[in-house]
Amino acid sequence: MAEHLNGFLFGIYPYIAILVMILGSILRYDQNPYSWKADSSQLLHSKGLRLGSNLFHVGILLLFFGHLVGLLTPHWLYEPFITSGQKQLLAMTAGGIFGTMCFLGMGILIWRRTTQDRVRATTKFMDMAILLILFVQLVLGLMTIPQSAKHLDGSSMIALAEWAQHIVTFRPGAAEFIMEEALVFKLHIVLGLTIFLLFPFTRLVHIVSAPFKYLLRSGYQIVRKRG
Repeated sequence: MAEHLNGFLFGIYPYIAILVMILGSILRYDQNPYSWKADSSQLLHSKGLRLGSNLFHVGILLLFFGHLVGLLTPHWLYEPFITSGQKQLLAMTAGGIFGTMCFLGMGILIWRRTTQDRVRATTKFMDMAILLILFVQLVLGLMTIPQSAKHLDGSSMIALAEWAQHIVTFRPGAAEFIMEEALVFKLHIVLGLTIFLLFPFTRLVHIVSAPFKYLLRSGYQIVRKRG
């Protein structure tokens, strides 16, 4: 039973989550493009927003790209320069720093959403839900650091990287690399995939909407004609 569950969660579920994320995002943008926004609450209560938002966004972006590079870089590519153990120690250090930044930022944002009446009144259920899910995911990520410290030879990092690389290259047997890993790693991966699954139904969609056209415009934006 455990083997079948492991096979589904780490061999099939990743493709379900990514497929829903891609197709759901396309459908949402096509059917309801005006919902594709972040819904800023700055006008309702600005205290602490800049600090919390900056810590959160910088921290989570660095964590995301750190995971991307760390998991998808083949072992043979970095092996001539750094050992797997040294890479794991680097990942633990960077993850701890960026994770702490993100933790503090999310703490401020959650405090605003739950204690400020005007902000809470305009907060949608999914806005709060995804913020709390991200917070739990961050805590799980920080919990993987002491677990990783038990395997400083880099063996766990290599196993997780092999899983990710097998998934993105559609190679069979990806789930086998996860089978013997600690529960905290498995929970972190499953919740991360669930965030991908929920992505099209949340405000996270604004991540892929970089407003490059505004950087290239020649003049001021006209929002209202003079009477």
